[in-house]
Amino acid sequence: MKTLIAPLAAFTLLGATAAVAEPVAYDFDPSHSQVVAEYSHMGFSTSTAIINGVTGKLLLDAEAPANSSVEATIPLSGLHTVSPDLDKHIFGEGFLSGDQASAVATFKSTKVEVDGDKEAKVTGDFSLNGVTKEIVLDVDLNQIAAHPMTGKEAAGFDAETTIKRSDFNMGKFAPAVSDEVEISITVEAVKAE
Repeated sequence: MKTLIAPLAAFTLLGATAAVAEPVAYDFDPSHSQVVAEYSHMGFSTSTAIINGVTGKLLLDAEAPANSSVEATIPLSGLHTVSPDLDKHIFGEGFLSGDQASAVATFKSTKVEVDGDKEAKVTGDFSLNGVTKEIVLDVDLNQIAAHPMTGKEAAGFDAETTIKRSDFNMGKFAPAVSDEVEISITVEAVKAE
């Protein structure tokens, strides 16, 4: 769903605040990284699906933000809607194929473009349901600082994009159930040791 995840152009904002020569690697904290997908259900309501447990790696290059990168894996086993029956339905014909327990979506960046003080556009390959398409994430850097619980350096990002279900062989019931799905991603990442 919302890709996924992923996430993460905030690297660009580091360029103005850090004087680090080497890129810094971060690992996603899956207990604080999540994807939320929203879509219109027949014009009556806005339905939401949440995917917890997103993992990934982030490389932030403060001196050359365009050299930053991100890879994310979104475990579809972590997908939850408002109803267990709907969760099963989403893994039925015309939607997600395969076994929910082992299904994943992935994102791998191909380009990072600074788009403001704490903003970037991150282009990458998003793979879902056996299909890979290029998507663009609008990423905001929340902060890079010592984590108050662990003291370790951490980075936090929010990202947004929109995908079409039909692009990923999931177009059943469109347009009654909207083809476009709005995706919001939040990531907390800790500096790799």
